[in-house]
Amino acid sequence: MPKTTSALQFGRALMQRLDALAAVTDEPGGLTRLYLSPAHESAAELVGDWMREAGMSVRMDALGTVVGRYEAALSGQPALLIGSHIDTVRDAGKYDGNLGVLAGIAAVDELHRSKERLAFAVEVVAFGDEEGVRFPATLSSSRAIAGTLDPAVLQSKDGDGIVLADALRGFGCDPTAWASARMRREDVIGYLEAHIEQGPVLEAEGLPLGIVTAIAGATRMSVTVEGMAGHAGTVPMELRRDALAAAAEMVLAIEAVALARRELVATVGTIEAKPGAVNVVPGATRFTIDVRSPDDPTRKAAETEIESRLGEIAARRKVTVALGRTHDAPATPCDPRLMGALETALGKAGIAPRRLVSGAGHDAMAVAALCPVAMLFVRCSGGISHNPAESITTEDADVTVRVLLETLRGLGG
Repeated sequence: MPKTTSALQFGRALMQRLDALAAVTDEPGGLTRLYLSPAHESAAELVGDWMREAGMSVRMDALGTVVGRYEAALSGQPALLIGSHIDTVRDAGKYDGNLGVLAGIAAVDELHRSKERLAFAVEVVAFGDEEGVRFPATLSSSRAIAGTLDPAVLQSKDGDGIVLADALRGFGCDPTAWASARMRREDVIGYLEAHIEQGPVLEAEGLPLGIVTAIAGATRMSVTVEGMAGHAGTVPMELRRDALAAAAEMVLAIEAVALARRELVATVGTIEAKPGAVNVVPGATRFTIDVRSPDDPTRKAAETEIESRLGEIAARRKVTVALGRTHDAPATPCDPRLMGALETALGKAGIAPRRLVSGAGHDAMAVAALCPVAMLFVRCSGGISHNPAESITTEDADVTVRVLLETLRGLGG
């Protein structure tokens, strides 16, 4: 969509704030902001200040989520949530998570500047634990507001042995009040999350924004293949029970299963051979499988076929194979009404309404247990994410705010 220089006011202001927030880090020289760390505390304060400047009342819940509320025309109405997370991976980029929070604040700031109130309240939420880098849990902040948090998570420990409950106390929160973070369904009408795509589709098609139809369900498995170790020079090829050669065939079989299905991806991300010597036939191999699809029956069918094909390969090669599931999350479909509101806003901005699936997980997955959800993807350079090279343009930042604002007004009308 063509713009004059003055038309980029939202984009320039948003990029400046993204730069300022990126300077808040636990590790100088790179962006690392872990849950309940000193940098997270400073970031929460900064975000809270920006929320207040945008006319919002601000509170922090028992899990450290910063919530800014912009009241409706009639006080006490249910709220539409907008948000994302402000924690990062180690050595992160500026935009993953942070963009969704600050774009939400920018949209509310314009409502406040124009003295505009909607039929519903708007609450911007800045979650603190989406990435799960510090503690062995993910989405704990968004699970808390959805009422699905397992309280056992509060006793988990980080790499230094610090218990999550104690870290919350140090952050100024009361972990015993964890249930109070839960929002009531009657108080929330929906959730919108703007997020960088973390993939190359929008850039390849020359589009600044896209509408997410679903967040893919995901299964992770750990696979152990056991054969017989032997001397590399003395065991004939036809008599070998080579665990690594068997695993190699299994990896290709997994790839073939995924290639045969639409909207399904499967990845072997790690592999390890034992004993790991140049002159020894590998006796054992361990590898991981990650299977994702926006359609759960498709994903489950692929899992079944993968297990069958791995068993066939193991029997033929005279090795054993054992699979164990380490993660299983269902797909999260986005709400048709909210997607329609985003599509209308994109149309008014002159942008083709491209719909696409999110292969990565997001806070919206957890919030879906509370209310309808929708996501707006923002083009990122090269599809790069979880990397300092993450990059978006001022133009795309600007239109993100404008589309969010138009969506709010459309729903509010």
